[in-house]
Amino acid sequence: MVDFLAENNLCGQAILRIVSCGNAIIAELLRLSEFIPAVFRLKDRADQQKYGDIIFDFSYFKGPELWESKLDAKPELQDLDEEFRENNIEIVTRFYLAFQSVHKYIVDLNRYLDDLNEGVYIQQTLETVLLSEDGKQLLCEALYLYGVMLLVIDQKIEGEVRERMLVSYYRYSAARSSADSNMDDICKLLRSTGYSGQPGAKRPPNYPESYFQRVPINESFISMVIGRLRSDDIYNQVSAYPLPEHRSTALANQAAMLYVILYFDPSILHNHPAKMREIVDKYFPDNWVISIYMGITVNLADAWEPYKAAKTALNNTLDLSNVREQASRYATVSERVHAQVQQFLKEGYLREEMVLDNIPRLLNCLRDCNVAIRWLMLHTADSACDPNNKRLRQIKDQILTDSRYNPRILFQLLLDTAQFEFILKEMFKQMLSEKQTKWEHYKKEGSERMTELADVFSGVKPLTRVEKNENLQAWFREISKQILSLNYDDSTAAGRKTVQLIQALEEVQEFHQLESNLQVCQFLADTRKFLHQMIRTINIKEEVLITMQIVGDLSFAWQLIDSFTSIMQESIRVNPSMVTKLRATFLKLASALDLPLLRINQANSPDLLSVSQYYSGELVSYVRKVLQIIPESMFTSLLKIIKLQTHDIVEVPTRLDKDKLRDYAQLGPRYEVAKLTHAISIFTEGILMMKTTLVGIIKVDPKQLLEDGIRKELVKRVAFALHRGLIFNPRAKPSELMPKLKELGATMDGFHRSFEYIQDYVNIYGLKIWQEEVSRIINYNVEQECNNFLRTKIQDWQSMYQSTHIPIPKFTPVDESVTFIGRLCREILRITDPKMTCHIDQLNTWYDMKTHQEVTSSRLFSEIQTTLGTFGLNGLDRLLCFMIVKELQNFLSMFQKVILRDRTVQDTLKTLMNAVSPLKSIVANSNKIYFSAIAKTQKIWTAYLEAIMKVGQMQILRQQIANELNYSCRFDSKHLAAALENLNKALLADIEAHYRDLHFLIPKNTLLYEITAYLEAAGIHNPLNKIYITTKRLPYFPIVNFLFLIAQLPKLQYTKNLGMVCRKPTDPVDWPPLVLGLLTLLKQFHSRYTEQFLALIGQFICSTVEQCTSQKIPEIPADVVGALLFLEDYVRYTKLPRRVAEAHVPNFIFDEFRTVL
Repeated sequence: MVDFLAENNLCGQAILRIVSCGNAIIAELLRLSEFIPAVFRLKDRADQQKYGDIIFDFSYFKGPELWESKLDAKPELQDLDEEFRENNIEIVTRFYLAFQSVHKYIVDLNRYLDDLNEGVYIQQTLETVLLSEDGKQLLCEALYLYGVMLLVIDQKIEGEVRERMLVSYYRYSAARSSADSNMDDICKLLRSTGYSGQPGAKRPPNYPESYFQRVPINESFISMVIGRLRSDDIYNQVSAYPLPEHRSTALANQAAMLYVILYFDPSILHNHPAKMREIVDKYFPDNWVISIYMGITVNLADAWEPYKAAKTALNNTLDLSNVREQASRYATVSERVHAQVQQFLKEGYLREEMVLDNIPRLLNCLRDCNVAIRWLMLHTADSACDPNNKRLRQIKDQILTDSRYNPRILFQLLLDTAQFEFILKEMFKQMLSEKQTKWEHYKKEGSERMTELADVFSGVKPLTRVEKNENLQAWFREISKQILSLNYDDSTAAGRKTVQLIQALEEVQEFHQLESNLQVCQFLADTRKFLHQMIRTINIKEEVLITMQIVGDLSFAWQLIDSFTSIMQESIRVNPSMVTKLRATFLKLASALDLPLLRINQANSPDLLSVSQYYSGELVSYVRKVLQIIPESMFTSLLKIIKLQTHDIVEVPTRLDKDKLRDYAQLGPRYEVAKLTHAISIFTEGILMMKTTLVGIIKVDPKQLLEDGIRKELVKRVAFALHRGLIFNPRAKPSELMPKLKELGATMDGFHRSFEYIQDYVNIYGLKIWQEEVSRIINYNVEQECNNFLRTKIQDWQSMYQSTHIPIPKFTPVDESVTFIGRLCREILRITDPKMTCHIDQLNTWYDMKTHQEVTSSRLFSEIQTTLGTFGLNGLDRLLCFMIVKELQNFLSMFQKVILRDRTVQDTLKTLMNAVSPLKSIVANSNKIYFSAIAKTQKIWTAYLEAIMKVGQMQILRQQIANELNYSCRFDSKHLAAALENLNKALLADIEAHYRDLHFLIPKNTLLYEITAYLEAAGIHNPLNKIYITTKRLPYFPIVNFLFLIAQLPKLQYTKNLGMVCRKPTDPVDWPPLVLGLLTLLKQFHSRYTEQFLALIGQFICSTVEQCTSQKIPEIPADVVGALLFLEDYVRYTKLPRRVAEAHVPNFIFDEFRTVL
């Protein structure tokens, strides 16, 4: 009969593919369960209020039209719904595909069973498949994996969350309309079961059997599979555990499968006491806490509580006398085997001869160790005991008392067992690889010894007092030939023959009285030794390694091992070299990967890489978590070093008196620093002792592990310092900004200095790590802050700055800002508010309008540069850009609302337009025309002024930031600054050449986009020239802005020292933000609007001057002075030639107006 798993056996390949797919689905479900968007849980009130109206459970399907009409009625809900869709459709689709694959899996399995029954596979029926060893295993696994999938989904992804995700997918995805969509079936299978993983939550009635029966499965198939699992040892595990008391451990995997599959036929659990007794007697006579898949543990005492037959059958096992007996037995066993293992692990004890002579003894010791560890870890686990269940608590307390349970001792046993197992495996692998070479070597040596002895008895060799003996000579030659004729490939015959040869050599020594000659005796003893070695070597079988692999399985502890993390970390802190022992434990844990990967590998499935990567990644994360104690301890010592260096140790001056030498020596503090530094280097040594290890398919390099650990700890501490250091009280007078920045600067400097100090002792590039991580923290926080302004938000798993191994912590927001960079930005905006302060451009300083005290100046930005570095300033700049965009968008919507939808305002503007056109003419009776228009539109200017001033204020801040960045760039990196400036000029020259001559082509590439980031980081840009938003044509735009400007001029007055300042602090207007805000706004539109705007100002100046001249008023009116100053500032800020303004105002007015002031 063809092998069931042969490639040409379609029946075997089909079920193998199904089982391989099952393992991959479970890995995907476990992977996704860590990425459930928090919003679908609707846990906190803010989420419920915001998203409660757009996230639905299955009640939506009762009347989708009703819910959708509610949404359509509110445009803001529609907008939120669309934004939510854009942000979550990707992850929701991934969840849906996983759910769909679970449904597809059971459909495929049912189809396969139908095909078997209908005879699609020639000569194969369900019965024949169950007779084949592989077929039996695969059919049992196929059903078991389906049960595990359902349990994993319910444990990891709550029912309500599943429903909300499925409804969201249904609403947002186009797939629902396709004919082949099986959305209904998926929803039926995965609707909420009412199960909750919360401690103390009540179990729903008929759970999980009603959940397992949502998709019907062939009943005879279920009963045949249960029959096979009850009667057979389907994996032949008992051969690896010959002792009867180990039988339940040998059958543990099968027991887990049976536990899951029994839920498909709950009648056995309820009404078949005989079957249940048989199952309990075979699988659970001495254990009741089992691991069902990759460390998911179940306590049968709790799980079988609702089932009469199962509960009764289990009572014998759970009888307190049995519990006491098992606990005492394992306590005794663990003590005995621990002493044995410690003896074996003594230096030089495990030699090759000793191992080869004691294989059964060593394997028995390994079995006992692993069985004891398994029983104690499972039955004392907190996760398997519900604290609210009195009976379970009682059983657990009984175990803890009778087994004299001490987690440290159990952990030590696990460590030693893992180390012992690792050494044995390595020795066996080595011996197996050298087996044939050594065997041939011993054979050659033995044969040569015999030939030499034959020569001795020939009388030719001068060996003292050995008489010639032809019989012996011929006999030894024959023996030599016999040794040479031994065949390695036929090990059984060779073994027998070798034993006979050893006997013959012993007999020849006795019968021919050869004992008298020591040298001959020595030769014979050597040969016998070589022949013994040949027998030992031929007995090195791969079966031993396989048995060790089976016995050493630690997959049951995949999750339980976490309870030992604190013990591991404590032992590493006390003795860093402990890491080498832990390496063996991690490798033992990695053997758990064999379970899910075996079938995937057999099926040659492309899922092999992603599944092995997921489980290996989980294990590596755990290794990192345990070893993180090393960087944590290092940083604790570092903080003490910083304190000593900054507070206690005084700098030695360049010259000092001899008698003061002792004072400056400060031997105590210096000794303390040396001691702490030594401790740090010992920690480093500890982690570096762990060799490069392959954990699953991921290579773990200890140096990289150390560096990542140091980075993680640095990120944690710096992020916390930034979060805590930049929290401001908005009511504080004066502002806390500068003191807090100085304090944070000192903290950051402490980190920086200590890092610089320690880098050589730890052998890392301190400055590189510092810059990379600080920039990552700041950029990540800027990104999160900017998410507030984005419709499609950047999630953590999409962020290029966030990392799984070195995560940047997130803190709960303390105000409207999400992060410290937002708080810093809003505090700067608060203290430089144009309503409260006056910005004097020439001094780059803000003064309080009422008290005339300095509020802040450009020193603020050098302080931010010192504290947060270039990244901080750059991030602040980026955030201000987003804020400007938001303000401009708000301004446009306000313009639409207030101006374009207000009939009276429109009529006023129309009248004014008619009165002032053509723009080159002089407006007669100008004062009356202008001021009546201003009076009629008075109500719209408050909101307008606020928007313009906000934009202007942020533009001033951006200018200051650019100045600071450019200054520090020229100072710290003059070559970079020069190179960037030249490249920028060259690029602009090329672009100008292209526009002058269109035949001059510019190649398409991303250079312009890439260099912008560099230029902005170096401050080589002008924020005023930036286009922030795309705009459409707006009617009346120039004239509205012109009216706005002349409406504000009466609130300002000109002083020679300060230029334009506010007349009354009660009606505040600040000139620089006003000018820059208007300028930025105009820049967003087509240049013809600016032309018209300037023409209107020119017309206003000329008309007013004309009117004054005709009325013989000698002074230039204040409003004209303001308008002229606006034009002057406009030319100055935009760096345009003065002729732009002179096109609208005669140049003599420009030249003369200051002399008149």
